[in-house]
Amino acid sequence: MKTAILILATAITAYAVPLVPEFSEDRVYPRFIQFPDGEGVLHTVDLEAEPQLEVDEDISRSGSRNQYLLFTRNNPDSAQSLLIDDEDSIKASNFNPQVPTIVVVHGWLSNQNIEPNPTLRDTFLAKSDVNIIVVDWSRVAISEYATAVIRVPGVGRAVGQFLAFLNSVTGAPFEKMHLIGLSLGAHVVGNAGRELGGRVARVTGLDPAGPLWNLNSNRINRDDAIYVEALHTDGGYLVGGLGIGTDVADADFYVNGGVSQPGCLTNVCNHMNSFRYFAATVTYNHIVGRECTSSMQITLDRCRGQELHMGNDDFNKSGSGRYRANTRRRYPY
Repeated sequence: MKTAILILATAITAYAVPLVPEFSEDRVYPRFIQFPDGEGVLHTVDLEAEPQLEVDEDISRSGSRNQYLLFTRNNPDSAQSLLIDDEDSIKASNFNPQVPTIVVVHGWLSNQNIEPNPTLRDTFLAKSDVNIIVVDWSRVAISEYATAVIRVPGVGRAVGQFLAFLNSVTGAPFEKMHLIGLSLGAHVVGNAGRELGGRVARVTGLDPAGPLWNLNSNRINRDDAIYVEALHTDGGYLVGGLGIGTDVADADFYVNGGVSQPGCLTNVCNHMNSFRYFAATVTYNHIVGRECTSSMQITLDRCRGQELHMGNDDFNKSGSGRYRANTRRRYPY
């Protein structure tokens, strides 16, 4: 009898202790998932769908349809279109090679007018004199999810080639360029930085998309810039969230644990909060992460390592490791 009671007590204790899987590539997604567009509307995605590519289409040319839209303090609300291989379009614009350049890239089923573009544009211009280049890759982003995923590397390479052209025409230094992407856009900016040999100052992934990216060699990685940072806000555990939920950068911030966010009841809210948190750090530089040695520490909020500010607009930022950063429920978090 005593033995039976001991076994039962041990079993109850075991079940009372939460099992915390390691943040890793071992995410499980069902065949059909719900994934949001830039306005938070959910769409059914078949992760096993065959990419819809034309027989004679060169995937590497997917980025030929990109638009590059410049905003500065001289034209904060009305974009000027910059064209690759067209020096006049750049010289006739308000682009100033003497100030930093911020490149912002949206996610799936989005365009230039959808978040995170307006928020990040307005936030950066309010903080300092910079060039904001919004990349509109909507002609590819409107594809079925599996098709958009396979085209992301080509879109990103085209962004990198455009920035190389911009550098050659104006002398704008790569070490004063910061590339920021949300969801699928995070993998776009990763590929853009890679096209430039990792020479840009920073690449920031805002909850990089998870479905079809866990073992994808084209995903954002730490070699894409001098400093690469990722904010994880909807990583999920055994069943993956919308974000990738694993280390991909020099510094990976698992915000509030990286799985769910204060005040959010849905994965969409968790996912989209990544750009809201980042925007707040550009203005206030107030969210600080503590380095963690394990996923258990991240989940239980017991990280006690070195501190590193999350986000911000510091072009000389450096750091490495995985961090937990806690926020409040409402802006500025």
